[in-house]
Order: sequence, then C-alpha cells, then structure tokens
Amino acid sequence: MRIALDAMGGDHAPGPIVVGAVQAVASNPELQVVLVGDQAQVRACLPEGVPDRIELFHCSQAVTMDETPVEALRKKPDNSISRCWQLLAEKKVDAIVSAGNTGAMVAGGLFRRRFLKNVRRPGIGAVMPTLKGPCLLIDVGANVSPEPEHLYQYGVMGSIFARHILQREQPSIGIMNVGAEEKKGHDLAKETHALFNSSPLRDRFIGNIEGRDIHRGVCDVVICDGFVGNVVLKVCEGLSDFMMKVVY
Repeated sequence: MRIALDAMGGDHAPGPIVVGAVQAVASNPELQVVLVGDQAQVRACLPEGVPDRIELFHCSQAVTMDETPVEALRKKPDNSISRCWQLLAEKKVDAIVSAGNTGAMVAGGLFRRRFLKNVRRPGIGAVMPTLKGPCLLIDVGANVSPEPEHLYQYGVMGSIFARHILQREQPSIGIMNVGAEEKKGHDLAKETHALFNSSPLRDRFIGNIEGRDIHRGVCDVVICDGFVGNVVLKVCEGLSDFMMKVVY
C-alpha cells in the first residue's frame, strides 16, 4: 500500500504528521508513505535514519483550516491537498490521507473528478463508539442538501466500510430520523426509506433510528444528510468534553 500523506494538514503540522508517518511505516512493512508538503519543514521533523519507505514530495503552499476551500484551492494551486489528489489521479499512490481542511479535501476530489462508479456525491464518514462496538455515521458534512439516491449510495459505501474495516459480516443500516415510525420525518427521509425497502439492501435495512440509538449500537451504519450528521458529531464531541471536565 502506497499512501500520499498531507504533511501540512492539521492544527500542528507538520510535526505530528511526520512522526505518525514514521511510526506507521515502522509498524507495517508493506506500507509506503509519500509525505506531501514543504520539503524544508518536513525534513526538519524527520528523525535520523528515516526508513526508505518514506518519500518526500515537495509543494510550496498549504490550505489552512480557516480558509474557504474552493477559493483556497484556486489561489494556491501548489498546495499539499491538491498535490495529494494529483498523485492519486496519476496512479502514483493507492490512497491519500489528510488531517487538514475537510472542505478542501472534498473539493479537491471533485476538481479531479475522482468519483467512485455510480456515486454521485461524496460523503464523510465518522466512526462512533457504541455499546456493541463502533458504528459508522455518514454523512457528517460533505453534502448538506442530498437527494434520496445520495443517501442510498452512502448506505452502500457505509456497508462496504463496515464489512471490511469494522468487521461486520452483514452490516445493518438505519436512517437518522425524528422517530422510528416509517412515516416520520421530512420528504428526504421518507423517500430514502422507500428507496432502501425496494433495493438489494432491504434485508439489512432496519428503518428509521433516533439520535439516542447511535451509542446503543442499534445498527452498524447510520445515514443522514451532512447538516444533521455534522450537528450530531459536534454535539457528541461537546458532550464528551463536558463530561470529562465535570468528572475531573
């Protein structure tokens, strides 16, 4: 596996990114990492005796976390995120990873037209802890105005992720809604519900779930639009931080 890693992405890059790349390569003899970023900054973070499975790919610009994604990609053509997508498009790497600007990562893929076959809109997945093991919440911010077919495609992609990464043999799928009843919710939820019931995934589709069901582990894949998913994710992050401060 050969991965292009955005060395300039993240709040404290490139230091922690480079350290993580070195640790990853040391733990997996089949892994190769291409560190994409400002060569001088990246090289300064590399320890002595760098494994030969780590390479550097120089670029002179980086997209910061507070920049508007599309505008930044246009104004900074030599940024690390775009160069990662370039390497993937040229089939010089098998995958790309970035802890940087999420919107820029999504936009970079759209600009390069790196679509999966039959997938119309990108979706961002977040692994959530539950009482029965982790589940996948998708989408958490890539597409705030999806159509039913997009949510169905999230279900397909989420099932593949859950099967191969979360080790769920037959991943179950649920739609985030305001109630478990079939007729609950807005038109998007109702139409998506009907779409799943008439699809090859109907045997694994459990219907609607509510927000409180996520951490109960009611299903392996929870699908929703990016607006709802992002709110759910941020509420969970805030609640976790709140509980830790209250306890300690």
